[in-house]
Amino acid sequence: MTAGRGIVHSEMPEQEDGLMRGFQLWVNLPAKDKMCQPRYQEYAPEKIPVVHPTPGVTVKVIAGEVAGVKGPVGGVATDPTYLDITLEKGAAFSHALPKEYNAFTYVFEGAAMVGIKEIEHQQLAVLSQGERFEIEADDGPARLILVAGRPLGDPVAKYGPFVMNTPEEIHQAVADLQAGRF
Repeated sequence: MTAGRGIVHSEMPEQEDGLMRGFQLWVNLPAKDKMCQPRYQEYAPEKIPVVHPTPGVTVKVIAGEVAGVKGPVGGVATDPTYLDITLEKGAAFSHALPKEYNAFTYVFEGAAMVGIKEIEHQQLAVLSQGERFEIEADDGPARLILVAGRPLGDPVAKYGPFVMNTPEEIHQAVADLQAGRF
């Protein structure tokens, strides 16, 4: 969803077998695009391509590209990579990333080695800048997300659900919401 010049939404994921898991990634817009037309992209699970770049590795490509396969999410100013990666025990995955991009990984099942550091279940690792992301599941299977994108370099002002570039823009956004201009 691109909030742009105003959109109000509410969502609640459904439980399966008494469990609920979901990830929501908020991506800032460049200052010049903050007031763009709102838009929404939704893709059913069968629309997310799955690739097996090496033995024991399964990657759902949500945004970005792996093994020549592009994810469906596009038109985002930060040119994001968003991958859902499953590694069997002993499997390794390597993926090129632009050196200047910011990136993180979050392990939500098992544990995995990122470089020389083990990232355990429910741990997030902010990655240093480099040209490759490398991960390996040593002791058992693992599942994680990899998220990367071009940094904007714009100033950030935030308040509640609003993210703008200046406090004055935040005040205007709150006034617009209160006046029903979304």
